[in-house]
Amino acid sequence: MENYLGTAIDIAREAGALLARLFQDPQVISYKRPSDLVTEADRRSEALIVERLHRHFPTHAVVAEEGGGQRIDSEYCWYVDPLDGTTNFAHSFPVFCVTLGLTYRGEVIAGVVYDPTRDELFTAERGAGAFLNNRRIHASKTASLSESLLATGFPPFAANHDLNIQFYFRFTLLSHGIRRVGSAALDLCTVAAGRFDGFWELKLNPWDKAAGSLLVTEAGGRVTDLAGKPFDLRADEIFASNGLIHEQMLSVFAEVLAQKHGGQGSVKTL
Repeated sequence: MENYLGTAIDIAREAGALLARLFQDPQVISYKRPSDLVTEADRRSEALIVERLHRHFPTHAVVAEEGGGQRIDSEYCWYVDPLDGTTNFAHSFPVFCVTLGLTYRGEVIAGVVYDPTRDELFTAERGAGAFLNNRRIHASKTASLSESLLATGFPPFAANHDLNIQFYFRFTLLSHGIRRVGSAALDLCTVAAGRFDGFWELKLNPWDKAAGSLLVTEAGGRVTDLAGKPFDLRADEIFASNGLIHEQMLSVFAEVLAQKHGGQGSVKTL
């Protein structure tokens, strides 16, 4: 495990340094779909990461956001987002990161998230705790939703923004406020570090949340879907909290959904 995590750290730092250099240059933007950006930095960072992973772990599967890597028959699989926060990056807003998560038989066992603009390195391995720049981190002790600071995201390709706006409205009234940072991986790390008390998003890919979900649980937080069911890396949605306000937030999700569907329906059907 030390070999896996140490190598992932080196790769994330190398890719982060590349992104930091490219961040100073004018961005050439293309679109995967309306409002869903991709930059040359995404592609170059991914190429670097995939090459390094294949070199160090030739029998491991690699699944990366921009299509790099390959799916092979392996119990080990790396989920890679070479630039989480592409829209921020493209607009010169300095909130983005590199994230790598390793699964074994479908369970996340190691994760790295590196924020090059702040030189913050978040790391975790199953059963060994969560760390920020080698210092142990813990989820917050906020026990009341009314005293909490929350976060969410609105992926450009999601079709359920109207529902999330209703969640956003309700939680704005019930909490200290909501932040929309633009990087799900960093949002999850921020929950793990006790800076946010809760985070949810309705449409994420496995590479967005693999490392971050492990960081939250290893920091003492809780990760489920919006109905409170066990977290599924392959599912769309994620809800992470410090654990103490989890049930309070689940009640709000359920209330909003009941109002929207006359007492029936779920997030996943929208």
